[in-house]
Amino acid sequence: MDIKDLKVLVKMVTETDITEFELENADEKIRIKRGTAPEVIHYQQPPVAPVQFPSVQQAAPAAPAEASSAPAPVAEKGQKIVSPIVGTFYRAPAPDAAPYVEVGQVVEKGQVLCIVEAMKLMNEIEAEFRCKIVKICKENAQPVEFGECLFIVEPL
Repeated sequence: MDIKDLKVLVKMVTETDITEFELENADEKIRIKRGTAPEVIHYQQPPVAPVQFPSVQQAAPAAPAEASSAPAPVAEKGQKIVSPIVGTFYRAPAPDAAPYVEVGQVVEKGQVLCIVEAMKLMNEIEAEFRCKIVKICKENAQPVEFGECLFIVEPL
């Protein structure tokens, strides 16, 4: 095989998605490979110490003792409005703007109560019913978890 034919073969391999080409006859053997073999990297996660939780049998006797020694927290009157997502709680649309709601304010259904920012998306939390704000449970710019109480309201 002359150099001209070899150049044609190399051009054919480079212009297509062929990564390996092999030609063999009685007189010669030609093998053309493109690229390199993929590098395989193995990761090993460090061992994690097991977490032990008390069993139900161990926790049951301790509960009455704690309840008798400490006064029970006073339950808040009203209904909770909880965060539907994990994010950051904001009381106002901007740092220099007035808060959406204040304690004692009556809000209508669909009125914005706050914003919960999640991954740079501002999610407006709206009142699902007409109510009076009894307590604002979070501070401005505080992180919140899914299901965490944002407001305690009194339905009207």
